[in-house]
Amino acid sequence: MDRSLAEGALFTDQYQLTMAQLYWQQGLHERPARFEHFFRRYPDYGRHQAGYCIAAGHAWFGEWARTVRFGEPELAALRSHRTPEGHRVFDDGFLDWLAEVGGFDALDITAVPEGRVVHANVPMTVVEGPLALAQIIETPLLNQLNFQTLIATKASRVRQAARGGSVLEFGMRRAADQGANAASRASLVGGADFSSAVGVSHLVGFPPRGTHAHALVQVYMALGEGELGAFRAYAHAYPDETLLLVDTIDTLGVGVPNAITVFDEVRASGHEPVGIRLDSGDLAHLAVLSSQQLDEAGYPDARIVLSSGLDELAIWQIRNQVRDEAPTYGMDAESVIDRLVYGVGTKMATSDGDPNLDGVYKLVAVQDESASWQPAIKVSDTPAKVVNPGRKRVVRVYGQRGKAVADVLAHADEDLAAPLHVNHHATPGISRTITRISEVEDLLEPMARDGIDQHEAILAARERRDADLARLDPGVLRLVNPHVYHVSLSDRIATMKADLVAEARASNGS
Repeated sequence: MDRSLAEGALFTDQYQLTMAQLYWQQGLHERPARFEHFFRRYPDYGRHQAGYCIAAGHAWFGEWARTVRFGEPELAALRSHRTPEGHRVFDDGFLDWLAEVGGFDALDITAVPEGRVVHANVPMTVVEGPLALAQIIETPLLNQLNFQTLIATKASRVRQAARGGSVLEFGMRRAADQGANAASRASLVGGADFSSAVGVSHLVGFPPRGTHAHALVQVYMALGEGELGAFRAYAHAYPDETLLLVDTIDTLGVGVPNAITVFDEVRASGHEPVGIRLDSGDLAHLAVLSSQQLDEAGYPDARIVLSSGLDELAIWQIRNQVRDEAPTYGMDAESVIDRLVYGVGTKMATSDGDPNLDGVYKLVAVQDESASWQPAIKVSDTPAKVVNPGRKRVVRVYGQRGKAVADVLAHADEDLAAPLHVNHHATPGISRTITRISEVEDLLEPMARDGIDQHEAILAARERRDADLARLDPGVLRLVNPHVYHVSLSDRIATMKADLVAEARASNGS
């Protein structure tokens, strides 16, 4: 099966194409329009919640948008579509137009750069250009950017809980089919240092990481050579990467002692072992006692990789338990914590607890016949679903302490300075004044589509992530019940929105 047809320009919903054809029929297909992509709420994992998200997926989406084309295979597929009555769905003239435009090059896409902190109800991607093309690209944009942002956010929280400890991503086996590649990449953006996924790691320039499974030990046990034989075979094959899984039989009674025996042999051969992995049991307790055994054997720098169902709360609890338990065994808690590496699998690759980001893509403005931009409104009985209309600046306002205090949607030509009166993004009548401002930063930048180096893109995203997280208040960063970050409208945008809502309801007799 050739999957390229499903993953190229036709990687969209049918209604996007039928709407695009309607625009073509009405002569509106090349009318400039503006759509904004944002998410309505932060991930809520049940016992814990996110107070921010990490933008991700832009470098991959940019390459996709640059390379896909409405070529003959795509046009042939669309020619074959029939209504229930047997009539063709798509007109030859519309398909000729698609062939002429080729792809999505005519669209101007700006975005909050990958790796940056993004907040609910703030446009993180903006698409301007021909209405029909901007409509068709909605589905792939939401698919790629929503998912990677979701996973990068989870990875950022895991890294936050690890407090500087190394994080490895192990989630490919239980991720969503080919979405595993996107999950691994997003994890690298959001917080993982390395991934076990071979192909995508190679593609983005980060060496894959991994140890061995219980199956290796089981094979040698079944053949009569035991766990020690398995460890020796692994160390012989990989003397500079000897990291041994020690919980197949008895972690403390057999596994760690066998690993130490092999470590001595590795060291005698002129190499230095890496450490052990714990994949079951009370990981904090076993980490303390394994660390004690390793120290006594002369391996104070050996790493201890923890795996098995980890997420941000589990890591937080493990670290706290080590701090409580290590002193009872005469161990320095921080020395134990410093050697820990966190292998996070299913719960990061699937965003366990909240498996989708509530990201939407809404029309906010369109040009009229005189080439003047007209704001577009969507009215709803749910205030949070009423669109914030018009072409807007998206800015981040910092207070006197250098911390971010609000993201503000303002008119495109509006200057912002203290004292700044702002309004709640969704609920009329709620407002406040920001009296002290140290910086006002525009967040949207042109999204790269040419010459993207995926490795450099991830490195740059990590720098942005760390810089933005350092400028968030600790309350917003809380793993549980985070403080609400302010998202606001300027007076001009709030007034325009209220007027458009009133006009829409009046014209509809509401």
